[in-house]
Amino acid sequence: MSYINKKGKTSSWRQMVIKQQVSDVIAYNQIKTTITKAKETQKHVDNLISLAKKNTLVADRKIRSILKDTKTMNVDQLVKKVHTIAKKYEKRNGGYTRVVRFDEQKGDNTTTAILQLV
Repeated sequence: MSYINKKGKTSSWRQMVIKQQVSDVIAYNQIKTTITKAKETQKHVDNLISLAKKNTLVADRKIRSILKDTKTMNVDQLVKKVHTIAKKYEKRNGGYTRVVRFDEQKGDNTTTAILQLV
C-alpha cells in the first residue's frame, strides 16, 4: 500500500502529518514531499478550501480544527489566508491543487512531488 498507510505508523501520526502539510500548503502555496503523502494531502486541502467557500461559523470551526501553526504563520493568520484563497476559487468547483512529480530521493529512492495551489 502507500507510504502513509505503512505498517507501524499510528493513525495519530498520519493525522498529524496530514494536518501539518495542509497548513504548510496554505502558508507557502506549495510543498515538496513524497508522492503518496502529496496525494493524500491534496484531498484534504481541496476539502478545506471547499469548506472555506461556505463561509459559515461551523465551517470556520472545522477549518481551525484542521490547521496547525507553521514557522511563519499562526492559525488565525492561516484561517484568513484560506478565506482569501477561497475567494480566488469562488467560481471553481474543485481541483484547487495539483501534484507534480519531481525527482527521486537519494537514499531510499522514493519519488518526490510538489503539491501546489493552482
